[in-house]
Amino acid sequence: MVSVDSTKANNTTTDYHKALINRQQLDGQLNETTTVKDELYLLKSSNEVFKLIGPVLIKQDLDEAKQNVNKRIEFITNELKRVDTLINDLDAKQESQRESLDKLQQMFQMAQQKAAVKA
Repeated sequence: MVSVDSTKANNTTTDYHKALINRQQLDGQLNETTTVKDELYLLKSSNEVFKLIGPVLIKQDLDEAKQNVNKRIEFITNELKRVDTLINDLDAKQESQRESLDKLQQMFQMAQQKAAVKA
């Protein structure tokens, strides 16, 4: 029973750390994409915009570029919300596992004390 609980706790901790790393990456992407958006809105309609696709720069319409960046920001924001929910769920799960571990430790200590009294 203890090894199963220990495995669950380790899996939860691993999942929690992966979610935190994912959140940090999404945060970085959001900051970068927001910077791109800000730069695009500084341009005039007569300016040329290029999109990097693989090793090639392809000319892109300014309005299309703005729409793409806005969609990307929306996607990243939704992913951040999803990851935040996951982190909160994993946080609650870890707290529950800590409480279970505390109860098991208390039961173990009580059993040791009873055994010491009987000896």
